[in-house]
Order: sequence, then structure tokens, then C-alpha cells
Amino acid sequence: MRAELLIHAAGPCVTLQDKGRYGYRRYGVTPAGPMDYPAYAAATQAVNANAAIEISLGGATLSCTGAPLTAAIAGGHFDCRLDGEKLPPACRFMLTPENTLTIRAGEKGSWCYFAISANLDDNKILGSYASHTRSGIGPHRPLTAGDHLLITPNLSSDIELEIIQAPWLSQNKKPIRVLLGPQQDYFSNQNLERLVATQWRIGAQSDRMAYTLEGAALTHLRGHDLISDGATMGAIQIPGSGIPFVLMADCQPTGGYPKIATIIGADLGRIAQYRPGERFHFEVVTLEQALEARQLLCEALSIGASYAKLNSNFSNLDLLSHNLIDGVISASDEITQAK
Repeated sequence: MRAELLIHAAGPCVTLQDKGRYGYRRYGVTPAGPMDYPAYAAATQAVNANAAIEISLGGATLSCTGAPLTAAIAGGHFDCRLDGEKLPPACRFMLTPENTLTIRAGEKGSWCYFAISANLDDNKILGSYASHTRSGIGPHRPLTAGDHLLITPNLSSDIELEIIQAPWLSQNKKPIRVLLGPQQDYFSNQNLERLVATQWRIGAQSDRMAYTLEGAALTHLRGHDLISDGATMGAIQIPGSGIPFVLMADCQPTGGYPKIATIIGADLGRIAQYRPGERFHFEVVTLEQALEARQLLCEALSIGASYAKLNSNFSNLDLLSHNLIDGVISASDEITQAK
């Protein structure tokens, strides 16, 4: 059975993403993939999908033709409505050809993921569906109104609206954890301390390539140019201006500015969900602490999201009755996001 997913409206930087395009960095091709991997995983695991539409603050409006689809949304707390009825920010539901799904920016978060139980009929590029916005690599450019994706729906039974209970999607206010380096020796101890002491703000000039940070300028001990070396998502580069920027999912494969620190994998999704103007602090951790945080989240992701059935005629009281929470604290450490 063939079907189509129709894009009626899409803001800037609405793209098709899978886990990413790996194994080609040495040829100058970076992975791309989701900005918030745990949120992407929550949506795709809910419907056994291998790709999702990543939706920015500009939002999107979608529908389908040909067959009903099992669908899921997860990510920031966006305003998601099915035929005008508000959905929980992370849930699994049926999308029928009679429905229209509208996703708009809500109270917090910068990215929302929409996944469906279907196989894409497009050919992969270098083994991946991921869209790299700067280079245009991928079977689709950023999605716009009028686009349609050809799909083959997976056979599935009709389901009720179900909340996705994924505690790692929590957007807590804990500091963003970093490992110093690999070029922290380009900075004085005073500047390393300033990195942690400053309350940073996400700048307006932020996108899938990098987030600019506003706060105290950091100075170099011996210039700001070096021989280009490998770059990765989460690296914090300091150019000649002293204003840091954090490399994100569409970052370049190499860079020639000193990298004072790198955000740990477990916190990449957290910083990705911050909006321009939001503030946070950095916290330096050890490699052992970073690996422990990654392991905690990997274990949570391997278990997969659980679901709480919810009648379609729900209210705020219904939501409260399901004991929904904004985060989970373990006895040892907070379960946070990791790629």
C-alpha cells in the first residue's frame, strides 16, 4: 500500500533526519542527524521508524493520504494539535487521511520530532536520509509547503492516544556539563574559570550549524589561529572576537579556532533545546562522570519509552491523573540526555 505525507506549511529549517551519516567525515561530509537525539529516539522508537521530521520553532502543518498512520511526536514542549485538539507534547496517536496535524512553538524547547510507522520510498544519500542544511546533502532540502513524501505504511492496528513517558526529555536547569579541551592550553586559568562562572545566553544567530553564546568574552594566550583539526558536535570554539560558539549537528568537519571545551554527549540534546535568549551555566566534569552520564541515558534509551493510554477526550485533570513529571532524579545522578 502506498501513501503520501503532505507538508502544508513549514517554517525555516524543518528537515528530514535519521541517526546521521557516519563514516564520511574524512571526505568532508559531517553526519548531520537530529539536534536532540534522545527526543528523536523517543519519537522513532514509539512507532519503530528509522527517520523523523525535525521541526523548528517555525512549526509545520502536515497530513497524509492513502492510509492511516501510527504517528508520534516528542521533543520540546510544542503546541501540537490534531484537528484543533491539543495533544500532549510527547505522545503516540493515529493520523488518518481526514486529520490535519499542526505543530507550533510552545512554552519551551526549540525542536520537535514527528515520526510515522512507515518506510520512506526515497533513496538514501551515502546511506542516510539525514538532511545537511548547509551543503544540501540528503534526499530532501529543508521541507517547505507543497512538499510530499512517498511512503509505504507499516501494517499496524488502530491505537488510542498514548502519552510517551520518557524522563530523559526533561529540560532541567542544571548546568551544561563539559570536558575541558582539546585546546584549553590556549587559555589562561582565569579564562577557564570565566567559562564556568559566566551565565551564558543563547544568541540570536544560532542554527543547526552552531549556537552563538552571549556573555563574557574569552581571550587567548597565544593567538586564535591554529592548524585546522577535527570538529564535532558540542565543541566550544573561541574565535578572535572571544565570543564562544557551540558546534551543532550540521557543524563543519574541521575547524581552525581553539576549542576550550566540549559538551558531553549526555547534554547535547539539552543545549539544543535552549531558545535564543535563554541562559545557562557550564560545569566542568571528568571523563568518568561524562561516561557515567552517557551510560545512564543509553540504558534508559535501550529500555525504550513507555506509554500511558489516554482517552482522546482528555482534559487537564486527565493529564494530572497520569502523574506526569518534568524530570527524574536517581539516587546517584540525574538521568539526562545523551547522544
